[in-house]
Amino acid sequence: MSMCAENISLHRSGFDLLRHVSMTVEAGKVTAIVGPNGAGKSSLLRVLTGEMQASKGRVLLNGRTLSQWPIIERAQLLAVLPQHTTLNFPFTANEVVGLGRIPHQTGSATDAEIVAQALKLVDAQYLQKRFYTQMSGGEKQRVQLARVLAQIWQPCPGEEQFLVLDEPTSAFDLAHQKLTLDIVRQLAARGVGVVMVLHDLNLAARCADNLVVFDGGLIAAQGSPEEILTEQLIQQVFGVKAIIDRHPTTHKPLVITE
Repeated sequence: MSMCAENISLHRSGFDLLRHVSMTVEAGKVTAIVGPNGAGKSSLLRVLTGEMQASKGRVLLNGRTLSQWPIIERAQLLAVLPQHTTLNFPFTANEVVGLGRIPHQTGSATDAEIVAQALKLVDAQYLQKRFYTQMSGGEKQRVQLARVLAQIWQPCPGEEQFLVLDEPTSAFDLAHQKLTLDIVRQLAARGVGVVMVLHDLNLAARCADNLVVFDGGLIAAQGSPEEILTEQLIQQVFGVKAIIDRHPTTHKPLVITE
């Protein structure tokens, strides 16, 4: 089972935001999408999650198009963390994370336990009773991450689950960037398929099984970080001269810009 984009094109206001994009997010694997600003990365995530309708092509979730899934069932399988989340109500962190439990019929006691565990996992248990509107940007992002984790906290029998993250580390310090990537790898080990947009090539290389490089609405390259992160690709797509080394402990590709 997987989440697949099949020959996706997206036309908006006279522009081709995506052109003939095909890719697969496998269950139990981490797929990172990278590319320059305006390359189409976030647009692809919006199509993958059903927020935007593709002009051509289709998206399959576990073998069925998105429209074939009842909303509640789809929400049990697919959790989405957008790049920007607007919430101006004075909800506590517990209440925000509890929104992720709405698709499930597990009861208030179970839901409360999952909410507490999700906040602890993202190092935000101290925020349980704090109002969301009084949090810093990084704290809000961690609470939103806990919300989508709570949404897919328990496996769904007979179906694979997927987590979609748009720049999940953008508001985080180094410690919480590392924590987020560790959580992503833990989810993949449990069998969840993860797809996320990242700007930092070294973060992407560290955590991804599959790297998809976007440029001008097209996929410029896709494969393992070891296969596709080359000096020529980075020059071509990002317009930057770089040296590709190996990280001394993880042995993953290490991009060093000149």
